Amino acid sequence: MNHDAIIIGGGHNGLTCAFYLAKKGLKVAVLEAQPVVGGAAVTDEFLPGFRNSAASYTVSLLQPKVIRDMALERHGLRVVLRKVDNFLPGDGDYLLSGRGGLTRKELVRHCKADGEGYDRYMAELETVVPLIRKWLLKAPPEVGSGIAGLPSLLSLARDVRGLSTDELRIVHEYATKSAGDILDRHFRGDLAKALFGFDGVVGNFASPYTPGTAYVLLHHLFGEAAGVPGAWGHAVGGMGSITQAMAAAAREAGADILLNTPVEEVIVERGRAAGVVAGGKAWRATSIIAGVNPRLLFDRLVPKGAVDLAVERHMSGWSCESATFRMNVALSELPRFTVLPKRGQHLTGGVILAPSLDSMDRAFLDAKRDGWSQEPIVEMLIPSTLDDSLAPKGKHVASLFCQHFRFQLPGGRSWDDEREKAADHVIATVDRHAPGFAGSVIGRQIHSPLDLERRFGLIGGDIFHGKMGLDQLFSARPMIGAASYRLPLRGLYLCGSGAHPGGGVTGAPGHNAAQAVLADRKPWRRRG
Repeated sequence: MNHDAIIIGGGHNGLTCAFYLAKKGLKVAVLEAQPVVGGAAVTDEFLPGFRNSAASYTVSLLQPKVIRDMALERHGLRVVLRKVDNFLPGDGDYLLSGRGGLTRKELVRHCKADGEGYDRYMAELETVVPLIRKWLLKAPPEVGSGIAGLPSLLSLARDVRGLSTDELRIVHEYATKSAGDILDRHFRGDLAKALFGFDGVVGNFASPYTPGTAYVLLHHLFGEAAGVPGAWGHAVGGMGSITQAMAAAAREAGADILLNTPVEEVIVERGRAAGVVAGGKAWRATSIIAGVNPRLLFDRLVPKGAVDLAVERHMSGWSCESATFRMNVALSELPRFTVLPKRGQHLTGGVILAPSLDSMDRAFLDAKRDGWSQEPIVEMLIPSTLDDSLAPKGKHVASLFCQHFRFQLPGGRSWDDEREKAADHVIATVDRHAPGFAGSVIGRQIHSPLDLERRFGLIGGDIFHGKMGLDQLFSARPMIGAASYRLPLRGLYLCGSGAHPGGGVTGAPGHNAAQAVLADRKPWRRRG
């Protein structure tokens, strides 16, 4: 079976890549191991009548260009905004954040000085975030590429040329410092720091005082939802509605999508990727594009000896661990939080159970020592408050995204034995803030870090296809010399979150990888 391009994996980036290639007339096949497209962006009915996003769970980072180009709204995507962005229960009080000046008003209610700190913080973000946005949909400079890398280096130089010395200092600090260092400089209140610091540790096994977490914080700020910059929203029908719309767009463009077709091996002939083996059949193509974790690709699919030993060693050491424990629960009723017991718009937001940066730091240290946190960081979303298609009338579903839970548990403990205990621990954590919550749970779906690897191919349970540390970002993602989506084996490309700009449901790596494939098909750019 011959194609111009074969894409390994039908996650959101694979589908995005397939659309752009098929739109240019290439014969494209997407080979997906699961019975449904979407990767980690899928919707499950985990209890009869109760549906929710299985892994990825909220919308903001999906690129507007991808939404427009793929006409996702025409294909059924509908995103609704949270009425309140976040709700943080504290010790006897709470903090809300949202549009229309709500965030600043709430910060001042707690501490007058934090209003001015917020203004300074937002001014710094206005310097840094637009610079990041400029580089989301293009490849970073390829270190060591000589003349071929000059255009991207010159582009980067143009982007920073107009910045003042103070602005360059700000950019440098956000690229290298910890989220805690930045936030301690601007805010006094614990809840204020926790509100912003959460984004530095979500999906990131780190303390908020770990260098590099300031960039992870930024990575969660460049998006928009329903056309509102910086907002977070819900995809009606769950995250699977995004990837179902993407699949429809890719098929309309001419791509073939084959389900239940796991790729077993990349075929290498005369020093280049020439196809894949899937379902016992050989699929031939001039371009092989992988939407999987790069460590999985080189450890399991690329034959040993097909790339230099140094490449094999680098990719076997590709750091993967989010320390994320992911649950869905079916609820008989909405929770009532002690600090705000009424049922209101605060329940449409992300409920962050982590009252301070110190509590986040302790959660990290606990997990580092014991395997999981005694007081885990939990973000709870109740999407049925915005989307009544997810649960029976009067009932609800909630997503619980939890940090920190190690992939490798100490003392020889196994997640197969510990997952139910950990789930009980998470529910008890929520119940301490909202008494009666445990009693309202009528069913649950659990994805331990090991479950995330087994089901979704997220090596080490890493939701980002590789840690977003300073050594695995920008020109070093997935490695120096392979940041342009072209891997160190001719004809092999990377379109998943292990490529720049990294994790989240963005579509950016898929978009960018397609541009690399198309560029290499031009006669003067073909390699080998």
